[in-house]
Amino acid sequence: MAAGASGPRARYREQTRAEIKQIALGQLAEGGTAAVALTRIAKEVGLSGPALYRYFDSRDALLSDLIRDAYADLGAAVDAAARAYPADGTRRARLQTLAAAVRAWAVAEPHRYLLIEGTPVPGYTAPPDTLDGARAVLGPFLACFEGAEPAAAMRPLVQQMAQWAAEDAAVGAWARSGVGAGGEGTALAGAVLTWTQLHGAVGLEVSGQFRGMGHDGGTLLTVQMDALADSFGLDRPSQRPHRPPVL
Repeated sequence: MAAGASGPRARYREQTRAEIKQIALGQLAEGGTAAVALTRIAKEVGLSGPALYRYFDSRDALLSDLIRDAYADLGAAVDAAARAYPADGTRRARLQTLAAAVRAWAVAEPHRYLLIEGTPVPGYTAPPDTLDGARAVLGPFLACFEGAEPAAAMRPLVQQMAQWAAEDAAVGAWARSGVGAGGEGTALAGAVLTWTQLHGAVGLEVSGQFRGMGHDGGTLLTVQMDALADSFGLDRPSQRPHRPPVL
């Protein structure tokens, strides 16, 4: 009887693929994507070059798997932060919590963060399914902007995002997964601006650009997220209704 998908041969294949990816991550940490070399990986694993191609048929295929894994792990970190956030918390504090989760993962996994958010690899085109991973990371941020009241300066972007959601069914459905119908433009504008702010602050930090400067990366990100919350009129904790103490 032939071995099934979970048989010894399949398990060996998955173990070998995992070992290949682990070595590739080490190379990535040492020198970025340019350092990922299939010939070196094959030597470390103990395979011939042609044998390695039975597991990954190109460097791009290996990079794609590493990108999928990175998005999945970062998405899980953001999702865990979203699930742990109290239902009666403010949208502003939720935004800060999710942003802090992204930064914490990136600081712990800088080479993987830069793989998915850093400089594009020359000649490499990510497969379409990696877009799902990116949306999974950004999705929990959509709810932060439900019912938001954007400042006048934000309205051109909100209008463009609303048009995008109307013209692209997949984008519209994704936006409505985080907010109710009618709020797609505001939610998308908020989420996209969050992404740009996050990548600006976190990307600079993990690539070492803040070394020698007199600030903490977490403090900078908190200030940026607070300013973004202000621009969308998100609630401040001090503005929550006052409840007299129970005597």
